[in-house]
Amino acid sequence: MTAPASALIDPDLALQRLLAAARPIVETDTLPISAALGRVLAQDVRSSIDVPPADNTAMDGYALRSSDVSAVGVRLPVSQRIPAGALPLPLQAGTAARIFTGGFIPPGADAVVMQEQCTVEGDAVCINTQPKPGDWVRRRGLDVEAGSVVLSAGQRLRPQDLGLAASVGVAALTVRRRPRVAILFTGDELAMPGEPLRPGAIYNSNRFVIQALLQAAGCEVTDFGIVPDRIDATRAVLRQAAQQHDLIVSTGGMSVGEEDHVKPAVQAEGALDLWQIAMKPGKPLAYGLVRREAGQGEGVQGAVAAFIGLPGNPVSSFVTFLLFVRPYLLALQGVAQTARVSQPVIAAFDWPRPDKRREYLRVRLNAQGEAELFPSQNAAVLTSTVWADGLVDNPPQHPIQRGDTVRYLPFSSLLQG
Repeated sequence: MTAPASALIDPDLALQRLLAAARPIVETDTLPISAALGRVLAQDVRSSIDVPPADNTAMDGYALRSSDVSAVGVRLPVSQRIPAGALPLPLQAGTAARIFTGGFIPPGADAVVMQEQCTVEGDAVCINTQPKPGDWVRRRGLDVEAGSVVLSAGQRLRPQDLGLAASVGVAALTVRRRPRVAILFTGDELAMPGEPLRPGAIYNSNRFVIQALLQAAGCEVTDFGIVPDRIDATRAVLRQAAQQHDLIVSTGGMSVGEEDHVKPAVQAEGALDLWQIAMKPGKPLAYGLVRREAGQGEGVQGAVAAFIGLPGNPVSSFVTFLLFVRPYLLALQGVAQTARVSQPVIAAFDWPRPDKRREYLRVRLNAQGEAELFPSQNAAVLTSTVWADGLVDNPPQHPIQRGDTVRYLPFSSLLQG
């Protein structure tokens, strides 16, 4: 597929390769707007109406003809009352209409005077200011014009997007089918939380981190659990996972040891490309394809399922998921914007001995908005990801001094789908 495993690949180039290999899902679901939160829009949404549908008032007050107020203190009889939702009558010349926020401007009126600038005198109102045409009038179509695109294909739907769809009368939205992702984990040393921890065993934290990350990215997840350290068992699980899934994700098992069976298993069931990424943590990353059996794979597209193998160290697995798997999943869902967006912040730490690889340092912002560094940047220290609220993207061989400006990637953006 690509360069030899010994060549370190720039992280940006690796991401470009991964995104180029992503095949966007073409299948769609049509959902009521109440069920569409977090889904990716498959078609533009156009409005068939103007919003607001007519000129209306932005304030409680009095609608009038500005030309009827020749000076401050003019007294006008109140000819009608217009609550929101009522259809007003044409405004009689020389009168005012009591109107409430959202109420339609009556034909003939061209301004609204807020009630705080008026004095009620029986059946009349004294206008204590001199209005201008258009004062406190929200014009028809101010928010949305009929025929305009209000939501674009490729955006993940947020609560405010659903509200906008509802405001133009759209009851259902066409969205991309959710990615179907299988996860599997290798290692006879792995134990499940709640089980006694036998000598030599470790609890499988990656299983829960990866599953939660996939769910947060809007995926349907099938957990194939811990696979026995045998080539036949690994191949069997890969064949089963490929049938109904767009993507298979594993952690660990990609080395060349006698107990690392994922690499030869993927090669036997399809094709595998091992990448050595010039980054820390998370140098090893694998991308490949697993063949589907003929006639299988109902509900998924193509003759193969994609495979991504992540490092086994918990921090490496977490960081590489955020930087590579999440954008890949966004591309599968047809999301228009997959690029990571960093923001400049001030470093509240020194980093005098940088690595020759690009580093992703676990940090959190203090009360002054400066990045503080977690004391240990070891790839096995999962507590660093809990303490931190983001990563500093540090170029290769780039020392950092307290007060320098660094590139900060907040988890709030990297964890969202």
